Amino acid sequence: MFASAVGTTLEWYDFFIFAACSVLVFDKQFFAASDPFLATLLALGTFAVGFIARPLGGIVFGVVGDRIGRKRLLVASLIAMGAGTFVIGLLPTYASIGVAAPMLLVALRIVQGVAVGGEATGAILIVAETMPAAQRAFWTSFTMLAGPAANVIAASAIGTVQLIYGNDAFVAWAWRIPFFLSGLLVLLGFWTRRQVEESSAFLELAARPDKVAHAPLREAFTHHFREMAQTFCVKAAENTLLYLFSTFLLLMATKFLGFSRGQALNALLWGSALEVFVILLAAQLSDKVGRRPIILVGLVSSIASGFGLFTLAPGSSYVQLQVGVALCLASHGVILGAMGAYLSELFPTSVRYTGLSTSYQLASVLGGSIAPIVGTVLLEKTGANLSVAFYAAAIACPALIWVYLAPETRAREFSSDKAGPHLDRYPQAITEQPTSQTQERVPN
Repeated sequence: MFASAVGTTLEWYDFFIFAACSVLVFDKQFFAASDPFLATLLALGTFAVGFIARPLGGIVFGVVGDRIGRKRLLVASLIAMGAGTFVIGLLPTYASIGVAAPMLLVALRIVQGVAVGGEATGAILIVAETMPAAQRAFWTSFTMLAGPAANVIAASAIGTVQLIYGNDAFVAWAWRIPFFLSGLLVLLGFWTRRQVEESSAFLELAARPDKVAHAPLREAFTHHFREMAQTFCVKAAENTLLYLFSTFLLLMATKFLGFSRGQALNALLWGSALEVFVILLAAQLSDKVGRRPIILVGLVSSIASGFGLFTLAPGSSYVQLQVGVALCLASHGVILGAMGAYLSELFPTSVRYTGLSTSYQLASVLGGSIAPIVGTVLLEKTGANLSVAFYAAAIACPALIWVYLAPETRAREFSSDKAGPHLDRYPQAITEQPTSQTQERVPN
């Protein structure tokens, strides 16, 4: 759990550093558009490129991971992400090399996207497939809270650099420091990942070659398309809410509401810190009452709190901003607390990495990649951020319907059984004593 959570936190730190700098720096340093609005859209477009690359990483890492295991791919994704982020800190700007600067930025963003495309679900699965089923949501929540924890670290790093060098110096050159820090942090992540053993469920699968899927992608689409569609809707909603409550928030707070960069980052930092604790609490509740009720509460409260945040007007107080951000991120944390276990329980072991990773990352394209852009365009064209709240609600509604109609997944056991996700069982000797819901055992 520790190795997966640390490595995932470092990868999301890299991702959020880029996201924050897309709004605060890159429109000025890498794009020469005379119109500030156009420059902002170009910078956010570069941010979106990483999401477009994520399905490629999800498919490649998923297929290979279902064939050779989860561990080695998690080490590879961490190295790729750390190297790409460190090199971004070395890039010359548009003023130095012209159009080559944004082209190099896009290329490195693609590297980041491919890396995180395999990382996000692989880290969830190596924990979910090893820990006891009765506590699966709690243990997987440590990988899910990596996102908010990374937000805290990223906002702290950027805020500290701004405090030391000032806003002008930060935009001019000091923005590179948080990217260089990634190079040091990735060494810690690499060391911890190297100590991890392969997941128990995959080892059991590998011991039964007749159960290994020879074409995991085809089998996932053929036999588990419904589960992939469900994963797509839930992840698209969660991801849209996340990037509206974080990346778009920074733009709205600084360019529409009139808050300083420091105030916007502080609101994000404290909101993300609260979300970490909410995720753990929601995960524990999910292990007791089920995944569906927790996710439904999270979706409904996210929609409601989004209307609260996106009705703030210029002249609003900092307290109003902080409360709005805290409520939104806490509601988002409720979703995350149950989501990792819930989605991993939809698929059998033989195609779990492929099915989950592919649909998970395709949803990120619809969700996180375009959410800040759509929010920015809506704000620019309507002059009212209330339109963003309706956009968030529209994306969340399909997930609400899917989760409401779907069966509960709590306490499902994992194995290499390819009969279907609802019959998936896992040898209790490896994980825990049988519960009242799962008395059967699979022979070793």
